[in-house]
Formats: sequence, structure tokens, C-alpha cells
Amino acid sequence: QVELVESGGGSVQAGGSLRLSCAASGYTYSSACMGWFRQAPGKEREVVATINSYDGALHADSVKGRFTISRDNTKNTLYLQMNSLKPEDTAMYYCAANPGRSVVCGRGPAEFSYWGQGTQVTVSS
Repeated sequence: QVELVESGGGSVQAGGSLRLSCAASGYTYSSACMGWFRQAPGKEREVVATINSYDGALHADSVKGRFTISRDNTKNTLYLQMNSLKPEDTAMYYCAANPGRSVVCGRGPAEFSYWGQGTQVTVSS
């Protein structure tokens, strides 16, 4: 079965960096759309970034220039490099997969079929 396992979250001061990883298994990772989402307490889950099977990446306006999504198809692993972190980046971060799409990934949570358990990112001022 499909399994997504995130790691790399933690607590950091504003301006710091973190790198999230998501190990994927149970499907053909290299041909699937992948994404990172986040959800802060009391807020809806929102897209952070998506990447298609051709390494075409889209980032939310709120993280452009600070976060970078990437994938390693030899390791079935998705990454999110987060630099210049801000307190408003504090949230639970989720890895998501859509094995049914490879080029046009979609931007909403409903577009993604499978989810990891999440990893907490806390940024203090």
C-alpha cells in the first residue's frame, strides 16, 4: 500500500532553515505528482508547493524565494528546503501524492490522494 513518511521538522528561530523529507513507497513514485501542504491551528490546509514528474515545480506566493521543493526519483524521496523561516510558517507540514497525475498536479488538497502523518515546524521570533 501507499506510504508517505515525513521527517525533518523541528523548532527553529526566525531566519533559520529546515529541510523536510518524505519517503514514499507502494506506487510508481517517479511518475506521480507530489506536494507539500501545511496546516496551522484553526486554519485550513494550504498548498506550499507541488512538483510534477518532469520536475516542474510551483510554489505558493507566501514561500516563493524562500522554500524549494525537489524530488529524488532514485531514492523515492521528496524534499522541501525551507530558508528564511518566519513565525507565520509555523504549522504541521504534510507530504502528499497523486499517482494518478504526472504533469498537471493541481493545487488543492482534494487533488491529492495519499497523505503522510505530518511533521511539525515551529518558528519562534
